[in-house]
This record gives sequence, C-alpha cells and structure tokens, in this order.
Amino acid sequence: MQAQNTRRLRLLALTVLVIAAGLFLRLVPLGLPAAVTKWGGSVLWGAMVYGLVGLVLPWPRGRILALAAAIAVAVELFRLVHTPELDAFRLTLAGKLLVGRVFSPWNLVAYAAGILAARLADRR
Repeated sequence: MQAQNTRRLRLLALTVLVIAAGLFLRLVPLGLPAAVTKWGGSVLWGAMVYGLVGLVLPWPRGRILALAAAIAVAVELFRLVHTPELDAFRLTLAGKLLVGRVFSPWNLVAYAAGILAARLADRR
C-alpha cells in the first residue's frame, strides 16, 4: 500500500509539472518555432492523459497506457464532429486546450510519444 501511495504521489507531481509545462509552452511567447510549440504541446497533452488516468484508476501500468491511448484516439476522432455549439467551444481557450480544433493523424503520433514517455517515467 505504501509503494502504491508513493507511486501515485510521484505521478501526481509529474502530472502537475506536465500540465504546467504544457500551459507555459502554449500560452507564454517563448520565441520557439511554431512546430515546437504545436508538437511539444501535443506530446505533453498525451503525457497528461496518462498521468490523469493513472491517478484516477489504480491499475497496472499497461492498462493505464492502453486507456490513455484510447482516450487520445477518441479525442482526436471527436475533432471530426462539428456542431455550432461545439465549434464555438473550440474557439475558446479551454476548447483549444482540451479538445483542439482540427483533426490530424500527426497528433496521434505526438500523443503516443507523450503517453510512452509518461509510461517510462512512471516505471522509474
């Protein structure tokens, strides 16, 4: 039980850092190339999903990885759905950060990289 609590605290700390880094990358003009901001944010978003799933569900790491990947794919596919209300939400900062605006299969690659990086960090 103590090991599980220690792991969850470490996962919480890493997830908070990932969220802070993602917000900083996307909201603070750092003068970085647009590709670094775009894809870096997507990688961090994938890592955040892994962290949040791991915090909510005390599952083995492989199951957390699988669910995080499924959530990332579902969110990306959800971008193909368009309604006036949903498109209006996507124009807000919260909508942009949470669900994004435009479908891109490259986002799935970035999310996978973030999820795998978070999985490796969780193992250590």
